[in-house]
Amino acid sequence: QVQLVESGGGLVQAGGSLRLSCAASGRTFSGYTMGWFRQAPGKEREFVAATTRIRVTYYADSVKGRFTISRDNAKSTLYLQMNSLKPEDTAVYYCAAHYSGSYYYTSSYNYWGQGTQVTVSS
Repeated sequence: QVQLVESGGGLVQAGGSLRLSCAASGRTFSGYTMGWFRQAPGKEREFVAATTRIRVTYYADSVKGRFTISRDNAKSTLYLQMNSLKPEDTAVYYCAAHYSGSYYYTSSYNYWGQGTQVTVSS
């Protein structure tokens, strides 16, 4: 079992920045591919970014060049640095962990946090 707790969400103006954190406990954090997903009202949960066990990173086209995913295995913490935020980035952001399968699909992930709200005003 892995427990995930997100933090760092909030209200920010367009063009601003936020850094999300996801603290993990339980099984060895370094053994998991970690991902960030988001879900806006009335929409399906969508992939944002992922980092593998060997720190290969992947991003959705909509956030590429603006968001950076990173992990600190010593602290069992996942981060998402979000810059140049846009109103369309408004959503609940979730971190997730998995040990096999595609980094892109929600169905590949075994563990999820409770989410943190990010609201970007125009």
